[in-house]
Amino acid sequence: RLGDEMVLTTYGRSSGFCVDPIEKKPLNQFLPGTSVLSFGTAGCNLGCQFCQNWDISKAREFDRLGETASPEAIAATARRLGCRSAAFTYNDPVIFAEYAIDTARACHDQDVRTVAVTAGYITAEARPEFYSVMDAANVDLKGFTEEFYHRRCLARLQPVLDTLVWLRRETDVWFEVTTLLIPGENDSREEIDRASDWFAANLGPDVPWHFTAFHPDYKMLTTPPTPAATLTQAREIARAKGLNYVYTGNVRDRRGGSTWCPGCGALLIERDWYELGAYQLDENRCRNCGCEIAGRFERQPGDWGRRRQPVRIS
Repeated sequence: RLGDEMVLTTYGRSSGFCVDPIEKKPLNQFLPGTSVLSFGTAGCNLGCQFCQNWDISKAREFDRLGETASPEAIAATARRLGCRSAAFTYNDPVIFAEYAIDTARACHDQDVRTVAVTAGYITAEARPEFYSVMDAANVDLKGFTEEFYHRRCLARLQPVLDTLVWLRRETDVWFEVTTLLIPGENDSREEIDRASDWFAANLGPDVPWHFTAFHPDYKMLTTPPTPAATLTQAREIARAKGLNYVYTGNVRDRRGGSTWCPGCGALLIERDWYELGAYQLDENRCRNCGCEIAGRFERQPGDWGRRRQPVRIS
């Protein structure tokens, strides 16, 4: 607070810039195979004890922030590098919303799309302005009980559910959902079953859902990694509830990481980690049966692959 105003002191400063595959966000049905210019700042509005980016999200701004870059410079760099989008990620962009919003507008001026990677923990009053400049989002649904959110995230579940429903009903933002499954915490069959029921009833069959594997980190170093079988079971439960696009992540699983046609069952987008293989879409339709596939697709997929390229903004 400066005087009577709240001021974003991280504006124009970043913890670093990197070109990633869009699938790393993860977004599997938004411009597949393309590159995205990713960056974040420091800090977070949640206190997740399992945070896998804790060195950034728990850092004090002046300890972690180095690079300076204007919104216009970021947009110009994304365009110059051939990135189809820019992602506000590594830490939650709702805490640097002014910077993210200005950068998103500058990106749109350069025909670069914008992506928010977020926990969805934002007030109803702030949602419209923030998401009005986002083309896509990946929203974390970290668990499906208030107890888990309170104990492990120092937050509440209901605001996240409210954001997801609002995105689905009130916006044209393409969004996908990610749940990090943690052994003994949020991975029970009963919890995934209830979450899948809610997902189907409130978000519908065509919003993609990613179940990803936990690895010991931050304040949960003694919790074991997530077995691949847990992810497969979660995917099967969600698909049995009628969800069309359910993925596994943070493990090598070609079947669970690929996109399949909900109409005829054909393999549409084959993935090996972040590398695309077979691609059987004509824009947004299955080449085999003509079924319309939910997502944002271009005539041809990108060919960025799994590369990770740190960059400096000039």
